[in-house]
Amino acid sequence: MAEFPDERELVLRVRSQLEQWTNNARTQAYSELFEGDDPLLTTEEMQRLDALDSVMERNGGDGVWGTDQYGIHTAGTTSSDSSIGIVCVYHPQITKDSVLQGDDGIDDETEEKFNAALWQYSERVVTLIEERLDEFIRQTQR
Repeated sequence: MAEFPDERELVLRVRSQLEQWTNNARTQAYSELFEGDDPLLTTEEMQRLDALDSVMERNGGDGVWGTDQYGIHTAGTTSSDSSIGIVCVYHPQITKDSVLQGDDGIDDETEEKFNAALWQYSERVVTLIEERLDEFIRQTQR
């Protein structure tokens, strides 16, 4: 069995892959959670969320989709395949400040439902990236 690379080297190698893994994981998580037989949000809710995303972008914000951010964390050990992992460092969310008020605004219940769905989406992305990370580490150890 090959010697496990030191943590610093492994983090650098993982960092070079993170963007690609994130993009692939976002696509898969979106498909799993918002398409198919049992989506988290209805078609109408998705249209509303996408409309809010557009309004946020037009008003100079980042919108919702693609604003989630992921980073590498280390557990402080150097001999375990679980010494590094992935964490969501920014979960996208809808707030009263991020959307228009009045007729174009959303009620508290809808805001909470959207934010819960966005949280679940971001956490699913983490899981999918970590699956790829685990595979990468296993290949590195060969």
